[in-house]
Amino acid sequence: MATSEPTPTTDDPDALVPERPHQDQPWWRRLLPFVLGAGLVAWVLSRVDWDAFTTALGRVNHLGFIAFVAGLLLALLAADSFATVHVYRRTVPQLRFGPFFLVRGASYLPSLLNHHLGQAWLTWLLARAYRIDLRRMAGATLLVYATWAGCLLLLASAAFISAGYPAIWVVVILGAGLAYLLLLFLKPKALAETRLLAPLFDAGVSGHLTAMITRIPHVVVLFVGTWVPFLFFGVEVPLSAALIYVPVLMVVVTLPLTPLGVGTRDALAATFFAQYVNAPTEAERLAAVAASTTTVAVTLVVLEAALGLVLLRSATRRIEIASTAR
Repeated sequence: MATSEPTPTTDDPDALVPERPHQDQPWWRRLLPFVLGAGLVAWVLSRVDWDAFTTALGRVNHLGFIAFVAGLLLALLAADSFATVHVYRRTVPQLRFGPFFLVRGASYLPSLLNHHLGQAWLTWLLARAYRIDLRRMAGATLLVYATWAGCLLLLASAAFISAGYPAIWVVVILGAGLAYLLLLFLKPKALAETRLLAPLFDAGVSGHLTAMITRIPHVVVLFVGTWVPFLFFGVEVPLSAALIYVPVLMVVVTLPLTPLGVGTRDALAATFFAQYVNAPTEAERLAAVAASTTTVAVTLVVLEAALGLVLLRSATRRIEIASTAR
């Protein structure tokens, strides 16, 4: 598709990557997510019964729990890579699952600070390696986000219907999705001919729907991985309730509010799931939920950091080699 701006040639690699801004964010803005996350965790832990908290930690099958989280991490990486490669191939036709799997795993390292930082690093690396205009590569990443959001909207709609919530919620959710699809169908020139948004309009309605289908395994794995860890700690959340509340947690942990959703996840989980703990006091119920969320967070950080460090060097080398292969 023609664009309203000249496309940089592959003979000019510096034209593919914009200059770094002259000013970084002020220190307080970089620190704010960590302060917010720590504050929310402190607020949650201030309300728990510490004897019940340590009891919940002690009664868990630790080996089984670590094995579950490790298996979950690899399953998430595989499912996410499968769906994301499908989307990125529209912009980078030569991209293959194997090299991308390694690079996606390496991106877990910057994602420890913020999910979107990891996505930005991944986008930059692919644009650099495959000599794609960075704005167009960022547009491909927007397509990843859009189809991911579409899956969550459908999941939330189904949950609200099954829970008997007012139909207005479903109308609002589906209405937003249909409005977006209508925009894609109409393809307004002012939007469709910009490098950043062109990949969205190039994919069109059918491309979005196909990408959403390939994203389903990732959504299912993430749903199970968000729900099942609570069961290890005696937080017996039924499937009917998980279908309503877990999608909210899945969205919140990706928002750029706190690193890895730490704090926001804990606060929401305490609100949603304390009622499903069989304990006589509110403090004891909150303790079981807090034991689950904090243990999952610590375990994931350790495993993701280890995986990212192991893959970082080999992954960047593999993607550079793959990008030059014919």
